[in-house]
Amino acid sequence: MSMDELQELVVEFRKTLRELSRSGCTTVPDAPCAPVVEAGPELSEAVPVAAAEVPKRVHSLGAIREDIGDCQRCALASTRQHIVFGCGREDAALLFVGEAPGAEEDRRALPFVGAAGELLDAMIVAMGWTRESVYIANVLKCRPPGNRDPKSEEVAACSGFLAAQIQAVAPSVIVTLGKPAAQLLLNSREAMGKMRGVWQDYQGIPVMPTYHPAYLLREPAKKREAWADLQQVMGRLQSLGIKPE
Repeated sequence: MSMDELQELVVEFRKTLRELSRSGCTTVPDAPCAPVVEAGPELSEAVPVAAAEVPKRVHSLGAIREDIGDCQRCALASTRQHIVFGCGREDAALLFVGEAPGAEEDRRALPFVGAAGELLDAMIVAMGWTRESVYIANVLKCRPPGNRDPKSEEVAACSGFLAAQIQAVAPSVIVTLGKPAAQLLLNSREAMGKMRGVWQDYQGIPVMPTYHPAYLLREPAKKREAWADLQQVMGRLQSLGIKPE
């Protein structure tokens, strides 16, 4: 996808958000045809993040990063360029969780900085927030070669650090991006079409599963559903007295 095509999608997404917001739309009407099910990797053995070993030092994100060190806990250490830890506000009320870094993230050591990251930034801004005021992380901190599906042993070795990050940030709401992140965080085998838009719970924290921005780039028609999900998040934060920063 060219940068011009990406920019066009981002502009179209923002336009749709404005139109839906002005119309007061908070739900998505039933589609006349069968829904498109998000394509995504399936793990043979889902490893719940809550069950993974959480590092002892969870006093701060800096301490967790020190615990990771030059991680050699799984085979991804031999193929990665950088560990992609996470970024954003350390006490953010809103936390986004993806699956794993891609090529651009691996190169720059930051999550969601490629094409999908640009769309995620637009989604965050449409909610009234900024990238700097939320926290963004992935289940895996290293890129699987060729963006292949994560292996269960990689998830087992890494997901405890996500649990520690969530504990350190202590967000009021978590948004999972895509099926793998939702399934792993919630220990679920549900399809994305069934999980998205339905509030879940992770250790007392409300979780809203929604589509991954990369999927929205492939299926822009689904952005209406994604916006409905994000509107629910906005409403939940508002009910808690939390305003965008």
